[in-house]
Amino acid sequence: LFWVFNSSLEIVFVLHGLNLTQTSRHIYFAFILILYLFTIFINSTLILTIKMLHDPMYLFLCNLCVNGIIGASSFYPKILYDILFDSYVITYIGCLTQIFVIYFYVFCECTNLTVMAYDRYVAICKPLHYHCIMTIRKVWTLILLTWLFSWLEVTVAIVLTARLPLCSVDIDKFYCSNWAVVKLSCVDTTLNNLYGFIFTSYHFSQMILILISYVNIIKASLRSQAGRRKFMQTCLPHLITLSNFVISLLFDVMYARYGSNTSLLALGNIMSVEFLVVPPLINPIIYGMNLNQIWNSARKMFSCKVSGVVLVKTIS
Repeated sequence: LFWVFNSSLEIVFVLHGLNLTQTSRHIYFAFILILYLFTIFINSTLILTIKMLHDPMYLFLCNLCVNGIIGASSFYPKILYDILFDSYVITYIGCLTQIFVIYFYVFCECTNLTVMAYDRYVAICKPLHYHCIMTIRKVWTLILLTWLFSWLEVTVAIVLTARLPLCSVDIDKFYCSNWAVVKLSCVDTTLNNLYGFIFTSYHFSQMILILISYVNIIKASLRSQAGRRKFMQTCLPHLITLSNFVISLLFDVMYARYGSNTSLLALGNIMSVEFLVVPPLINPIIYGMNLNQIWNSARKMFSCKVSGVVLVKTIS
């Protein structure tokens, strides 16, 4: 068995977690497809709307939406294919590719939320120096570094996983995750665990920086009515987004490491994809509803499109 999984033969993983009947399969497929299309639609709408705005905060938000599309696309197409064709398998290369995209989304989301917290700290605690500190050039540099560091992190993780020989092909999830593949290894995985501890500590330190930023933001906001209003409009959506993402991610990590109740496997798997489903779905809704400039720009954009369609029909 060890030799087979380390020869030139193509390894095919078997994904577990969903056990659907013929009738329920079509219902799940329709529901998940609508959810995916709606996620792409609202994120794309917010990106097109933000193009009209030039404040640094909106560029970070645009990056958040782009990353949301990446995160959703790392999961939805594969699960839709599996449900439609009743085929819960994935090739070794396909599995590593899915892991790469999912982890890139996670790392990029963490770093982008940290940068957004820094932006809000400067905006509220140092409002007179905001445009001097957060220049457009600096914003684009931070966004570029967010993507670059996330790419480097996940590349190292994939290289460490790809070197491992495997003794099994059964993954107790309906999507590929790095820890699920590492657990299938026949050899010692201390190096993988050490690297996992390093980048977990790094992103935990980001959460501490966000916490420190918001302690200072809340102190500054309580000093004036205008500060409280600005906090509610721009910082509260960020806190909701951050809390939802962190809680969802922690559940997945804890369940992957310590969850072992096979009777609740399907429920656990569904809960474990919350960080891939919920943040990309609700982030644009939260920001779109709470930030007046985005809401007004979106309304103007759709009004112009509707007026253009009506005008074309009238002329024709």
